[in-house]
Amino acid sequence: MTTPHDPAAPTSTVRPPVVDLDTWQAARDELLVREKAHTRQGDALAAARRRLPMVELDGTVEVVGPDGPVPFLELFQGRDELVVYQHMWHDGAPHQGQCEGCTTTAWHLRDAVYLNARGVSFAILTTGRWDEVAAFVEFMGYTQPWYSVRDVAAPIGGEMGYLACFLRDGDRVFLTYSTTGRGTERVNGSMGLLDLTPYGRGEAWEDKPEGWPEGDAPCWSWRSDADGIATWGPTSRPVPQWTRPGATPVGTLGRHDHH
Repeated sequence: MTTPHDPAAPTSTVRPPVVDLDTWQAARDELLVREKAHTRQGDALAAARRRLPMVELDGTVEVVGPDGPVPFLELFQGRDELVVYQHMWHDGAPHQGQCEGCTTTAWHLRDAVYLNARGVSFAILTTGRWDEVAAFVEFMGYTQPWYSVRDVAAPIGGEMGYLACFLRDGDRVFLTYSTTGRGTERVNGSMGLLDLTPYGRGEAWEDKPEGWPEGDAPCWSWRSDADGIATWGPTSRPVPQWTRPGATPVGTLGRHDHH
């Protein structure tokens, strides 16, 4: 097998069968029927989400941002709805040691202007100490609102790695929806585009034709070294970090799960 870790390595010689345009169009139309059914099922699930009950929370709970402690209610910025991403954090780790999976989510939604146009605010929450978080946000060049929810109870604080939705009614705040794992993929447009390509995400779990590249572990490409080769070792950074001014080769992730 040719490992997908090296972008300079030869690609697979296996290809989809070659047919004429009419034959391709017939196969494409057949798949389109299934795609439309999938879309309609997604619409039905969204309708079910809109009918979920909700839980009232204390909107006066304080979170910490660039201006110090503020009530959670302030994150709505006067709008009625709020979406947050709860970003995992490794205390004391350098920038390259922070969560690679959460980086994919935060990087793909760097500007909430389209959400704002629909009356929805967006913020990123994390359990990191604010001084560490502020330095990381500056390095990454993020413009979304970030807040520390250290020592704040769930569902505002607590376990990270979730997308959560909240509704405001005056000074009252309600949790309406929360999802984690692959439920957060909807933010990651790159995954959706890869799913359209012949070789997909390049991950071993995918159902693929006989002879296709075997693929690697899930999310193998979320980190790379200075040469662009995917690796989860001590020389890696989350991929977008290599685009940041001042990003240099590294020799440690500086976190407890990597030695």
